[in-house]
Amino acid sequence: MQKYSVSISYSENDDCFVAIVPELIGCMAHGDSYSEAMEEIQDAMELHIEMIKELGHELPQPKLLA
Repeated sequence: MQKYSVSISYSENDDCFVAIVPELIGCMAHGDSYSEAMEEIQDAMELHIEMIKELGHELPQPKLLA
């Protein structure tokens, strides 16, 4: 699998950790802890990538972090 960047932050409004993958528009997950959010985003990325492939779209390239 490609290596995409994951951003995790705590949302006081939602009282949970929210994870997003900037390169995969709309791919997000949440969890009660940082590690739970990371586990959930891994599953979400797999499903998101599977959907992109099934639709016949090209996968976005991961952005390099400097």
